Amino acid sequence: MSTLSKSKRRVSYFYDEDIGNYTYGQGHPMKPHRMRMTHDLVVNYNLFKKMEVLTPHRASFRQMTRFHTDEYINFLERVTPINVEELSQQQTRFNVGEDCPIFEGLFEFCSISAGGSIDAANKLTSGESDIAINWSGGLHHAKRFEASGFCYVNDIVLAILELLRYYERVLYVDIDIHHGDGVEEAFYSTDRVLTCSFHKFGQFFPGTGDVSDIGIGKGKHYAVNFPLKDGMDDWNYQNLFRPVVQHIIEWYRPGAIVLQCGADSLAGDRLGCFNLSMKGHAACVDFVKDFNIPLMVVGGGGYTVRNVARAWTYETGLLLGEQLKEDLPYNNYLEYYGPHYKLEVPANNMENMNTPAYLADMKAKVFENLRNIPFAPSVQMHHVPSCELSDEDENDDDADIRMSQRQRNMRVVPENELSDSEDEGNRRNERNYHTNGNGKIGESSPRKSRKILHNDTEIRGLGSRPSKISRHSERGKSTRSTLISDEVNNNSIFNNRSNVPVDVPSITSIMTPSSSSSRPPAAPSEIIKEEQVSTFPGIPTIDPETPQVNNENDLSNVENDNNNAMDIDNIEADRTLKETEDA
Repeated sequence: MSTLSKSKRRVSYFYDEDIGNYTYGQGHPMKPHRMRMTHDLVVNYNLFKKMEVLTPHRASFRQMTRFHTDEYINFLERVTPINVEELSQQQTRFNVGEDCPIFEGLFEFCSISAGGSIDAANKLTSGESDIAINWSGGLHHAKRFEASGFCYVNDIVLAILELLRYYERVLYVDIDIHHGDGVEEAFYSTDRVLTCSFHKFGQFFPGTGDVSDIGIGKGKHYAVNFPLKDGMDDWNYQNLFRPVVQHIIEWYRPGAIVLQCGADSLAGDRLGCFNLSMKGHAACVDFVKDFNIPLMVVGGGGYTVRNVARAWTYETGLLLGEQLKEDLPYNNYLEYYGPHYKLEVPANNMENMNTPAYLADMKAKVFENLRNIPFAPSVQMHHVPSCELSDEDENDDDADIRMSQRQRNMRVVPENELSDSEDEGNRRNERNYHTNGNGKIGESSPRKSRKILHNDTEIRGLGSRPSKISRHSERGKSTRSTLISDEVNNNSIFNNRSNVPVDVPSITSIMTPSSSSSRPPAAPSEIIKEEQVSTFPGIPTIDPETPQVNNENDLSNVENDNNNAMDIDNIEADRTLKETEDA
């Protein structure tokens, strides 16, 4: 297990000031301005002096689709309150509506949240930070293809995918009052991520997270769920949180930890039903931090905004090793914290429905499941996958299409592809026959030679192209024979027999047979003879007995020989006819 020095804990804090400008709508319990209130308290407590404060990059479409489907992210990118009626069918398909409404700037809001968590993960993997904080993240309900529970894009899953590039195993711990179903579902069948969630269970959203939900396949026993009842208090919570998490860390040996600090488990939350104080909630953060493992801390739920800001500010100070004053400093939202204006969220007199017998039974079942986990499951060694895509790839119109090298080569237009176009004037003959300065045919320039080598796949694939492409080729004036004749003329580039690009071979290399061949080495005279009669695919074989034309005199001789042969045939035909008539 990797450990870090307690005296040199480097903390990175991610915040985008635009995150507080968005609203889910009037009356909706999710209030994005809670992040602005938290940030304002952090600033006024002068916590910036001991940590690196960064503005996160906005997560791109491509980054979001590393987990979510293209169709879903495309919908989030396009939908607005104006066109929502036009996309009503997709709205139902992607579970966008009452809990997850459409609001102005939805995609930008998601990109800020996801971008902060991705950047936080990269800070850990690069070794630049030991602790990374993104209170704008923690949206743990979002699924691969739909929104859920006020969550649209699952920034936690995207961050864990980044961590898995470097770390063999990642531990995810969730202290939100709601079950972290989206993250658990994403890694339900793998042993590289162990998810551990402490949450309210039974007639409560999302309705999942029973103690018997332990994972499947290779991920069996790597999902740990501790279902709880109403009124959970500090003392009982720590008595189950500490031994469970400590056992998991010591046995599973994670390389990094992601801690989701949903503040809806605090006492007095609008949607919550636990009775944790601010210090009881923060004790979980302090306990995990003391293991000195690279730690990423994200936000999550929390619907009484003044308590959310208090808790996350206090926990920021705790991660920095700072003891914050109880009296709140002056800040832009001071009136929210009345009448006491204290940095505290006290527990109340709510009855705890979690009896000692129930907690002991649940703890026994959880430990029984953990016994099936092998010690620090190993991962096959491999190269670290590339991190970011280049801007060029990001802007590519066909970015989602993966092409082989053969397909890329087929996109290259040969120089003679448009040689018969009407707008080329008198360049047709020049394009087809490539005469050099001496007027000799068949000696192409080095530039032409390189082009032919590059388009080898194009030439060899002519006979196997789809029929539609073939029909298009037949309609044009440029024919396959033209292409072949060009390559025959460039016989110094291609071996006539194999059609494979090679350098001009030496006699020694020609005479030497391959190791798998049973044929004895050929004599130079045989090779020369064989070279003379070798053919290019598609070109008729030249009969060795046929006289070869070397110059104009040879051409006239061949014509005379052909005329003499025709005269002899006519005489023989007349003689045969006369003999038949006499008989």
